[in-house]
Amino acid sequence: MKSLKYALCASVLTLACATSAVAETQGYGDCQVTGERGTDKITPAVAGQFTVIINLPAVGQFNGDTPDTIKDGYEFCMAVNIAHRLGLDTVKLVNASFDSIVAGQNKDYDIALALISVTEPRKKVVDFSVPYIQSDNGVAVKAGDTVTEETIKTSRVGVQAGTTLVQFAQETLKAKSVDVFDDTASMFTAAAAGKVDAVMTDLGIVLGQVANSNGKLAVVGKYATDRPTAGIYPKGSPNGAVIDKVMTDLKNDGTLKKLEAAYLLPSWGGLSPDSVPTWKY
Repeated sequence: MKSLKYALCASVLTLACATSAVAETQGYGDCQVTGERGTDKITPAVAGQFTVIINLPAVGQFNGDTPDTIKDGYEFCMAVNIAHRLGLDTVKLVNASFDSIVAGQNKDYDIALALISVTEPRKKVVDFSVPYIQSDNGVAVKAGDTVTEETIKTSRVGVQAGTTLVQFAQETLKAKSVDVFDDTASMFTAAAAGKVDAVMTDLGIVLGQVANSNGKLAVVGKYATDRPTAGIYPKGSPNGAVIDKVMTDLKNDGTLKKLEAAYLLPSWGGLSPDSVPTWKY
């Protein structure tokens, strides 16, 4: 791997950001790059770097809790490979709330990567990249609890602000009680403490959090979704078409499949998404 500059990193393969919008990290971390450098060009939001908005924690996507502990992960290394093919030797990650990402409130960035579902309301304030992964919605509970497909509707359910799961829990599932959390970490902490009966978010996030919970959490079900997962560009970004082309190249040449095998499956503790029961609503 070509040696490239990075700062504030001190763990395994991802570019991640800390828990506030000003926390950031830079570089290529431990990611392996593919293809030729500089085959495509953009005018980045900040000169000389590829700026990526993220939302932590994101086990398997951006592996680490703070900027200085993230050097690998699926979305991180995808961002690194995009930057490489754009001829940019620095990737800068900035952590922000999920709510602010989908509301288009962040500035001076090239792409946001946070397992974001494409929806029509969001298209009014941001532009979406080509889809790069497909995922269902997962359900996690405190280990030993017995929430089922039938009982979840009468349970206290936790979801994260700004996600499509808020509307799903309230209007589609019609759960008896819905608690909306500001961030992923507090939501899963509440589940492990028994303050809510179940939590719901992207299945990949659920699997990662469960695997990382030291046995405190369990995944019990999933709801199928036909919504693709994509990155977000600032509304009207002139760089979207070029980055889309690079992302499509990464998919077609097998790079994304290699990243999936390297980071997603291990981060899920060996549990395949296919093995999780599909629930009806």
